[in-house]
Amino acid sequence: MTPSFAPTSTSTVELKPSYNIPIVLVIAAIPLLLVQPLVGFAFTLFGLFLMFQALTLRLQFTVTDLDIYRDGKLIRRFPYQEWQNWRIFWNGVPILFYFKEIKSIHFLPILFDPTTLKSCLEQRCPRI
Repeated sequence: MTPSFAPTSTSTVELKPSYNIPIVLVIAAIPLLLVQPLVGFAFTLFGLFLMFQALTLRLQFTVTDLDIYRDGKLIRRFPYQEWQNWRIFWNGVPILFYFKEIKSIHFLPILFDPTTLKSCLEQRCPRI
């Protein structure tokens, strides 16, 4: 599957949200609530938390940075020049995005369009 918008290195790309992980967690919680109520409740809460994050957070790939916005307000900026490596975990079912900066490591659940995410990463931050 190819993204509907092919990003260029000079444009800012905002990733569309993906609700796949939160929905799967909430659906998986239903039978768990019957068998293990506490585990099912934990899955439900985590799924709803991730749903809230997908609704309120936006990732933007700019020419020089990965920016994270919440409700239109910039909350974090990650300059590409500080990135050492990145990876998307599990290609068949992408659920986790990892990237390492000079001073820190980040793990983010895939709450955004994984195809566009991978395309932007390959174009703007080729792996080392």
